[in-house]
Amino acid sequence: MERASQSIIFLLLIFSSTAAQNTTGNSTNEFHVGVILDLGSLVGKVARTSISLAVEDFYAACQNCTRKLVLHVRDSAGNNVQAASAAIELLENYKVQAIIGPQKSSEAAFISELGNTTRVPIVSFTATSPSVTSDAMPYFVRATLNSSVQVDSIASLIKAYGWREVVPVYDDTDYGRGILPHLIDALQQIDTRIPYRSVISLSATSENIMQELYKLRMMQTRVFIVHMSSTRASLLFTKAKEAGMMKKGYVWIITNGLANMIDSLDPSVIEAMNGVIGVRFHVPRSKELDSFSIRWNRMYHQDNPNESPFNKLSVVGLWGYDTVWALAQAAEKIRVLSNKNNRLQSTKNSTCLESLAVSTIGPQLLTEIVQNKFRGLSGNVDLTDRQLQVSALQIINVVGRSWRHIGFWTFKNGLSRQQNQNGLETTRSTSMLNLNPVIWPGESTEIPRGWELPAGGNKLRVGVHTSAYPEFIRTSKDPVTSATRASGLSIDIFEEAVKKLPFALSYEYEAFDTVDTQSTGSYNDFVYQVYLQRYDIAIGDITIRYNRTLYVDFTIPYTESGVAMIVPVKEKVNNNMWIFSKPLSKGMWFGSIMFFIYTGIVVWLLERLNGNGYLHGPFSLKQLGILMFFSIFEEKEKLECFLSRIVLLVWMFVLLVLASSYTASFASMLTVQQLSPTVTDIHELQKQGGYVGFHRGSYIEGLLEDIGFDRSRIRPYDTPEDFHSALSKEGKYGGVAALVLEVPYIKLFLAKYCKGYTMVGPIYKSAGFAFALPKRSPLLTEISRAILNITEADSIIQIEKKWTDQNSCQNEEKIADSDAITFGNFGGLFLLTGFVTTCSLSIALLTNHYKKGQQKAGINMDDQSQYRHGQQEENERIQEEDQNNKDNEGSNDIENQATIISMPHSPNTNTDQLHKITRQQHPPIMVHKSLIGETELA
Repeated sequence: MERASQSIIFLLLIFSSTAAQNTTGNSTNEFHVGVILDLGSLVGKVARTSISLAVEDFYAACQNCTRKLVLHVRDSAGNNVQAASAAIELLENYKVQAIIGPQKSSEAAFISELGNTTRVPIVSFTATSPSVTSDAMPYFVRATLNSSVQVDSIASLIKAYGWREVVPVYDDTDYGRGILPHLIDALQQIDTRIPYRSVISLSATSENIMQELYKLRMMQTRVFIVHMSSTRASLLFTKAKEAGMMKKGYVWIITNGLANMIDSLDPSVIEAMNGVIGVRFHVPRSKELDSFSIRWNRMYHQDNPNESPFNKLSVVGLWGYDTVWALAQAAEKIRVLSNKNNRLQSTKNSTCLESLAVSTIGPQLLTEIVQNKFRGLSGNVDLTDRQLQVSALQIINVVGRSWRHIGFWTFKNGLSRQQNQNGLETTRSTSMLNLNPVIWPGESTEIPRGWELPAGGNKLRVGVHTSAYPEFIRTSKDPVTSATRASGLSIDIFEEAVKKLPFALSYEYEAFDTVDTQSTGSYNDFVYQVYLQRYDIAIGDITIRYNRTLYVDFTIPYTESGVAMIVPVKEKVNNNMWIFSKPLSKGMWFGSIMFFIYTGIVVWLLERLNGNGYLHGPFSLKQLGILMFFSIFEEKEKLECFLSRIVLLVWMFVLLVLASSYTASFASMLTVQQLSPTVTDIHELQKQGGYVGFHRGSYIEGLLEDIGFDRSRIRPYDTPEDFHSALSKEGKYGGVAALVLEVPYIKLFLAKYCKGYTMVGPIYKSAGFAFALPKRSPLLTEISRAILNITEADSIIQIEKKWTDQNSCQNEEKIADSDAITFGNFGGLFLLTGFVTTCSLSIALLTNHYKKGQQKAGINMDDQSQYRHGQQEENERIQEEDQNNKDNEGSNDIENQATIISMPHSPNTNTDQLHKITRQQHPPIMVHKSLIGETELA
C-alpha cells in the first residue's frame, strides 16, 4: 500500500480537529452512493459524463423502481490522501452504501481497507493493478480488466513476430509496477529477455523523458512495451517522435489501459503514435452503443467546453456506465434490514476511523453485485469472483488519427484474425500470418527485426584466439596502430558472413590475452570471455560443446564434425592361404558360378537342338564335360548353332572383364596393399596402457579421461610439428601411440604429413566449429543465416581451397582392408549376359517347335501321294495279269485237270488244298495301316 502510513496520519490530523456532520432529510427510497474520481484527468472527465447518463437511462427504463441512486461525487485530484479523505467523509456524513471508484490503484488499496471495515462494497472500473486484488479485500470489486490478463496476449504477439528482447516502459506507480512480475513470467515462457527496464518517475519532466529516450535509442533492442497512464503516455510518444524513435525499425506496444483510451486522446498525440500496436478490451458494436455515443459526445462537450472537440467515448466510459447499472440493479434486489447502520464499538480515545458505521446491507449488496449478469454497452457484464470476466481482447494498430483492427486474442484460442458468431476460430495460432497486416512506425509494412545496432555506438568487439593450425586463424599486431590483425579460414568465413548481413556491421578484432584475463589459455576460458561481456562475439576454431552452451549461444557450424585418431601405419604381410578368394566377395563368387552353369546349360541345349554330332545320345559325363568346356572356351569347329556362338561371345566378354578386375584387385593385395594402422580401437589402446596425445587447451583431454585414460598417459602438444614428432616415436621416448584430434585438424595434418599416417574413426561425434555469442544475442539468427548462405554456395569451397589445399600432398599408399569386388559392381554385365542367354534359348525353342510342325505336315502329304501311286500301279498289274490269265486259261485248265486226275485219291484231299494252290499263284496285297486304318487283304 503506497504511502499508507502517511495517509493515515494525515487523515487523523484532519478528523481529530473536525466533528462529524450528519445529513438530514434522508428518505427510505434513496440509495446513497459515493463516486471518487480525478475530475481533472481525462479518465475522470470521461467517466463522470458516462455515470451521469447511466443514472438517467436506468431510471428512465425502470419507472417502477423502489430505490433511487443518489450520487455524491468527490474529486481526488490524483492524490491518495485526498481520495481517502473523501471516502471517510462519504462514509461518515452520507452513510453511503457503496463507493464507485477510486480511479487509481494506489487509492483503491487504502479505500478497500475502509470498505472491509465498514462492509461497504468498493466498485472500481479503472483500478487495474493486480496488487489490489487479494483475499484480504473481500469488499473490493473490479469492474474492469486486471492488468495481468493482457500479458499473455502481449507475449503471443511477441512470439508471433519473432522478437527475442523487449524493454518495458512504465510509470513508477502501483499501476505501472503491478504488471511487471506477470509480464516477466509470460515473456520467460516464450524465451524472450528483458535487458533493461525504463521507469518513468511521476516527477519526470520533458527533459528527463527525452534523456531516457536517448538512452533507449543507444540500445540494440527496438521493441518497447508502454504501460503508462494516458497523460504520461501522451508526453512520452510526443517526445519519442522528436527523438526519431517513431521511424522504421521501431516497435511500440501499448497495454489496454492506454489502448482503451485511444479514442479520447488528442489527435496530435494519436498522429505521434502512428505505427503503434496495442491490446484493448473488445467492445461489440450495437445500435444502443451508437445512439449512446451521440448523446455522450453532446453532454461531454457541454460539461467540458474547453476540451478538444475530437475527444470521443472510450471503453472506460462504457465500463463506468455499466458499473452504475450493475449497482442500481443490485440495489433493487436487496432487502433493507434497518434504516440505520450499526456503528463500530468505540473506545475512550477513539478516532473518527473507529467510529465509522458498519453497513447492515453490505454483504447482501456485494452478493447481488457479483451474481448479477447482464448485457451492457461494453458487452457481457459478469463480475463473478469480483472481477470482470474477459471474453476477448482486440489487437489494434494506430494509423492516421484513428486505429484499425488487426486481430483478436482469447485464452482458449490465442490469436485470430476474425471473430464469428460462435466465437473465435478453434485453431490456436501464434503465427503472424493469422493477423491482418500492420503498418509499422515510418509507414513501413516490413516486419521489424526488433533490434538494430545503435547509431554512433561502439564497434562490435570480436575476440580472436590464435590456433595451433594457422590455416584456421592466426593473429598479429599492427606495428603502427597496435591494432589486432587476424587471418585464416575462420576469419574469411566471418568476414564473408558480415558482408551478407542485411545491415552494416562495424567491428574490430581483439586478441585473447591470457595475462589480462588471468586464464589458462584454453578454449573454455576464451568462450567464457563472451559471457563476461569482454567480447561481443568470439570467432575461431571453437567446438560446440554442451557445457559451453550453458553460458553462450553458438551459430550453426561452418565445418564438419567428429573426433578421430591419427595413428602410424605399418607394413602388413598377408600369409593367408585363402587370399586368392579375397578379391571377390562371397556374393560375387556365388553369382559367377551360377551364371557359369546357366550359360553352359543353355549352350548345350542350343547345340543339341541344332543336331550337333558331339551331343547325340543320352546325357552322360562326356556331355557334361563338353558343357563345362563350352562355358570357358569358344571352339568354332564344335559350335554349329549361331545363337550359341552369340551367347558364348557375350559370356566371354563378361569373363574377360571379371578376370581383369580380379587380377588387378589380387595384384593390389599382393603388392600395394601392404600398410595397416598400428591402432584401430581407442578402447583397446586404453586397456593396453598406451600413450595418447591431444591439442593443448582442447576439450579432448576431458574426453580421454572420460574414456578411462590415466592422466599420466595423456600428453598435450601445441603444433603439427609436435604431433609429427610424437607420433614418429610411437609411444617410446616421450612419444604417443595415437593422437586424438577433431576431424578438421586431422585433415590439415594429413595434408602436410600424408605419408606414414592415417585417420582411424571417427571415434566420437561433435557438432563442429562455430562462433560464440552472448545468450539471446539478436545477431545470432542473422549471422547463422549468413553462414548457412555461405556453406550452401561455392564460397565455402573457395575459402577451404585457399587455406587447406596449399600444402596438400597425394598419399600414394593404400591402407589395408579395402573392399572386395561385389556382385553389385558387375550387376550390369551379369544382367546383359543373362538377357542375351535367355533370349537365345527362347528363340531356339520357338524355332524348333515351328520346324517340327512343318515336318509333320510334310510327312502326311508324301504318304498320301505314295499310296495313290502304288494303288494305280497295282491296278495296272492286276489288269495285265487278268489278261494273261485269260490267254492261258485253256491250257491251265487242261494241265490242272491232268494233275487232279493224276493225283492219288485220298480221303484227306479236300477243297482247302485247292485254295492253297490258288493263293500260291496269286499272293495277297498288303496296304499301310496309316492309309486305310488297319492291315487288310486286297
